[in-house]
Amino acid sequence: MKILVLNCGSSSIKYKLYDMSGQKELAQGGIEKIGLPDSFLKYNNFTDKKKIVEQEIKEHTAGIELIFNILINSENSAVKSLSEINAVGHRIVHGGDKFKSSVIINDEVIDNIKACCDLAPLHNPANLKGIYAAMKILPNVPQVAVFDTSFHQTIPRYAYMYALSYEYYTKYGVRRYGFHGTSHRYVAKRACEFLGLKLENSRLITAHIGNGGSITAIKNGKSIDTSMGMTPVEGLMMGSRSGNVDLGVLTYLMEKEHLNTQQISDIINKESGLLGISGVSSDMRDIESEIDKCNLRAKLALDMYKYYILKYISGYIAALGGVDAIVFTGGVGENQPVMRKYVCESLTFLGVDFNDDLNEESFGREVELSYPTSRVKVVVIPTNEELAIAIDTEELVKQAP
Repeated sequence: MKILVLNCGSSSIKYKLYDMSGQKELAQGGIEKIGLPDSFLKYNNFTDKKKIVEQEIKEHTAGIELIFNILINSENSAVKSLSEINAVGHRIVHGGDKFKSSVIINDEVIDNIKACCDLAPLHNPANLKGIYAAMKILPNVPQVAVFDTSFHQTIPRYAYMYALSYEYYTKYGVRRYGFHGTSHRYVAKRACEFLGLKLENSRLITAHIGNGGSITAIKNGKSIDTSMGMTPVEGLMMGSRSGNVDLGVLTYLMEKEHLNTQQISDIINKESGLLGISGVSSDMRDIESEIDKCNLRAKLALDMYKYYILKYISGYIAALGGVDAIVFTGGVGENQPVMRKYVCESLTFLGVDFNDDLNEESFGREVELSYPTSRVKVVVIPTNEELAIAIDTEELVKQAP
């Protein structure tokens, strides 16, 4: 079975094509700057180098048509005909509390995704554009929705509710939903396979740390708490997002600076985090470069960043009643030794026996960073959300009557 995975943003489309007989990646690429005159498609059909097609792409249907054309007509084309594509899997950011698992898309599913647009106004409408475009081009091919939020639907009520007036939950669905669920689910399962643990009898903490980041506590394969909330702003300090902050600070700033809701939203989403503290960049590579130049604000940003991560991991160890393994993933989680070292050395009192020499490498591979004597395993597992989406899509299509 050949499955195309689509991840549509407001001005971008990322894709991967898999042959599921060996979970082999046949092609990948992405379109950027949709709607602008300098839009382009960058793709790789697994030749020696990536190729770029520069042309104006006005909207998502045109973008997906271009992707399909590249898949069948480019040099080293991935498929000879679109009829070879058996299903399409779509990443959907927000399913609210309507979706507890991935589903085959029908009219009812589309209506429910629309109903969640208020919860993810920048993402769900773009995800829907991808669905509509793929259905138009491949009308007889099954489409599957895989939700970032669905993995976290097992979080107990006392953990997902906010201590606000209950009517805001009943009227507007104000509660913790969590994100990065597809990634957390994938690396938890893969970590157990890699370490020889049983997922259904395990206590894991998965740390998806990138420009955005979240920590999840997973007990017996189910999410019981996660750091992101109703929106992706809550939780960790991130590239340009503030993470947790005293809400009174926001009303105070609104009064002092005469800010409206859009302006305060821009501050906490786009002007905070590593960028806001360092004044340099939201990219960890730039922060580390500035630290090497003795930039004290960059060092402060990194110190805060690490501490946020440690606090969440430590808290979730208590929530789980102990931990069997800590899993690092995401761009920073996989590639920043200093953050992993700080967290693991802070947890030596729990029996974390950490291989610091091995940790000094950056990883694009699965690797255990704990010694055999360690009571708590530490592992790096590169995330693969697209493959997780393809696996869900294959399973649902095979089960369909």
